[in-house]
Parts: sequence; C-alpha cells; structure tokens
Amino acid sequence: MTRFFSLTLMLSAAIFGGAWASSDSALAAGARDAESAAFGLCKSGGGPNCVVDGDTIWYRGSKIRIADIDTPETHQPRCAAEAARGAAATRRLHQLVNAGPFTLQSINRDEDRYGRKLRILTRGGQSLGELLVEEGLARYYEGGRRSWC
Repeated sequence: MTRFFSLTLMLSAAIFGGAWASSDSALAAGARDAESAAFGLCKSGGGPNCVVDGDTIWYRGSKIRIADIDTPETHQPRCAAEAARGAAATRRLHQLVNAGPFTLQSINRDEDRYGRKLRILTRGGQSLGELLVEEGLARYYEGGRRSWC
C-alpha cells in the first residue's frame, strides 16, 4: 500500500508540475505582450494609433508594416476582388490589435524603402499575421508585388 501511495504521489506531482510549468510559460508569454492602444481606422495621412490596411498600422507616431505578411491593397486596388479582400483584412487586423496587448518584434531590417518600421506583431508568442494567413486574408510575404486579382 505504501508503494502504491508513493507512486500515486509521484505521478500527481509530475502531472501537477507539468501543468504548472505550462501555465508559467503561458503567463510568461502573455507578460511579454506589453504594447496596446485603442486603434481606430486611419482616414488619410495616418493618426496616433490606427489601422491603415491589412498589413500596416500607425502606433505611437510610427508607421509599422507587418513584416511577415502581405495583404490585398485597399488604396488603389487593381480589381474589385482585391478591394473586397483588402477591406476584410483591414477589419480583421483592426479587431486583432484591439483584442489586447501584443508584442512588436524586430526583424533583420528596421525600415522598408518607404520609411515604415518593419515588425512582426505577436500575442502570446503567435504571429497575428499568421492568423490572417490562416484565415485566408493574407499570404506570407515573399518580397516584391504579386497580384491579388
């Protein structure tokens, strides 16, 4: 009986310890997400905290291009399908950045040729851009322009 009790106690400790470790890592990931603001939608020329389109935001005075994705254009789209998909991506990014704290991760380049900061937005360690890709509203950025029409 003592042997059974010891084994049960060790197994319980291992399970509880594993759950505790998982909980700690989730808390640690959430603790890193320190950026947040109330984001609106940009009219023209930007603003303090607003969503320009599906892959660009203004945040604390900086224009930020989400570096890991490409979304359809909303400003001068090449066809009606691109305009519709771009509007959907913009609405979804607006929801995502307003859903809670996030992290801005630097990449190997600070800015693009237009002076936009290049960053990956994450929440809890997951790329918000990747969520847009999974939802069919974006594609992974591979350089250059590719048609959405």
